[in-house]
Amino acid sequence: MTPTTSHLNQHSLLDALLDSWRRNNTILVNLLRALPEDAMELRALDDSQTVHALFMHMHYCRLVFVHECTPELGVTVPQDEWRGERDRDRIAAMLDESAEAMRNAVVTRLQAGRPMDRHYDHPILLLQHFVWHEGYHHGQIKLALKRAGRPFDDEEIGRVTWDVWMEKDTWR
Repeated sequence: MTPTTSHLNQHSLLDALLDSWRRNNTILVNLLRALPEDAMELRALDDSQTVHALFMHMHYCRLVFVHECTPELGVTVPQDEWRGERDRDRIAAMLDESAEAMRNAVVTRLQAGRPMDRHYDHPILLLQHFVWHEGYHHGQIKLALKRAGRPFDDEEIGRVTWDVWMEKDTWR
């Protein structure tokens, strides 16, 4: 048996999925922290939401879906989806909190052998949907920077985004 096969056999599919969700949140928080100080007010288009509002929207959506899919967890949904929070440390903490709520929702339902109450045929689809949803908004945020004439250098931003997905055990 090769070391790769042995390593794969030691980790379950659920562990890999939960690791991918953790990496997704790490990428999102890394993007937040990499933004120039004055970039939080940028927009991809004139009628688009601001960068800070997109981060708050992602946090809000996570909690709404956890609330709707696993109400027994008692997750509190914020009042305002597009909340004007601009403090990066607070936004990062909120993203970490809502990422953990999503993880708990999936694990709770898998352990109970129950489907989600709404939206998904299987609990894992919740995380898959949100990786896609947040990738979409990640692109909008990068587009806002590009539109403002201040795009990220691909090599620099790649170290805290793409490399989190692709490099084995180096991002932790």
